[in-house]
Amino acid sequence: MKLLYGVVGEGMGHAMRSRVVLEHLIKEGHEVEIMASGRATDFLAKRFEGVNRIHGLHMIYDENRVRRGATLWSNVLGGVTGVPDNIAAYFELIHGFKPEAVISDFESWTYFYAKAHRLPILSIDNMQIINRCKHPDFITEGHFTAFQLTKAFVKSKLPFCDHYLITTFFRPELRKDRTTLFPPILRPEILAARASRGEHLLVYQTAEGNDDLARTLQATGLECRIYGMRRTITEEQVEGNLRYRPFSEAGFIEDLASARGVIAGGGFTLMGEAVYLHKPMLSVPVEGQFEQIMNARYLELLGYGRHAATLADPKAVHDFVAAIPSCEDKLASYSQDGNQLLLDGLDHHLDCAAGGVY
Repeated sequence: MKLLYGVVGEGMGHAMRSRVVLEHLIKEGHEVEIMASGRATDFLAKRFEGVNRIHGLHMIYDENRVRRGATLWSNVLGGVTGVPDNIAAYFELIHGFKPEAVISDFESWTYFYAKAHRLPILSIDNMQIINRCKHPDFITEGHFTAFQLTKAFVKSKLPFCDHYLITTFFRPELRKDRTTLFPPILRPEILAARASRGEHLLVYQTAEGNDDLARTLQATGLECRIYGMRRTITEEQVEGNLRYRPFSEAGFIEDLASARGVIAGGGFTLMGEAVYLHKPMLSVPVEGQFEQIMNARYLELLGYGRHAATLADPKAVHDFVAAIPSCEDKLASYSQDGNQLLLDGLDHHLDCAAGGVY
C-alpha cells in the first residue's frame, strides 16, 4: 500500500517509536511518505528517504515545569510562518503520492489529510490512553483539572480514527471501542541489550547545576552514572561516586541495561525501556505535564518504581533505593515479545484498510 505517515516532533519518543514501525512497513513492501515536525524530522531523515518537514506544536520547559505562556506564543508565531510551507508540502504530496491510507503518531496534518480525502486513518501512540481508558482516582488525585484539560486536548487531536493502537506498560480498562492496548514499542538497540544487575544508579536529569541532587546522590554511597546535568562536557568527569557522562546512545543503553535502578523524568519511552529491562525507576514528572504524572503514578501503582514531585527532598531518593528489591520482585513477572504484538496488529488493520473494511 501507499501510506502517509505523520510523526509529531514533541519529544524524541515519537520519532524513536515511529522508526521501528516505519522499518517494518518498508520491509513489508509498503511505499511510505513521511511527514514530521521538530527534531523528529532530522532523526528520521537520517534513516529514511522522503521525510518532509512540517510545523508542529511543541512545549517549552524551564526548571522541570511547562511554561504555558511561552509555549502558546511560540506555537502561534511558528504557526504563522510554518503554515504556508505546510500547505505547499501537502499540495505537492496530493499531486504526486496519492496515499491509500494514513498512520499518525499524534500528528495532526496527516490526520487532516486523511479526513479531507476520506482515507482510512490509524493512530499509533501512547497519549490516547488518557482519553480512551478509565483511570482510577489515585492516578488523577490532585491533578484532576490538568487531567480533564489533557484529556480534552488528546480527544480533539485525532478524533474518529478507524482504530487506535495504544502503546503502554500499564493496562487500564478500556472505555471506548476501536481501541487496542499493546506493549511499548522498543528500538532494536534495547531489544539487543543484555540486562544485568549492576550496582550503579543511572541518573538522567536535564537541569544543570543541581547541587542539592548531587549531594543526595553522593550520600547514597552508590556509583551514579549521570547524564544531562552537565550537557557541555565531552568526556567523563568523576567526583567521588558520581560519574558525569557526555551523552552517547550506546553508552547510555549499556548503563541502563546494567543499572541497579534509574532516576529520571516521567517520559514514556525511557520508562517503558526500564520496565522491559526490569530496572526499578524513580520518576520525577515535569510539573504541569499530566501525561508524565500519569506514567509515574502507574509505575508506582504496579510496584515497578516510585514517583516524586521533586528531588529537593533527599528522602525521595533514599526511599527509592530502599525499595529497589521489592520493585525488582514486581518487575520479574513483566515480559513482552519484543514488538511483535503491535506489528501484527498493525498488519491486520492495514489489511482491513486495503480490503475496504474501513
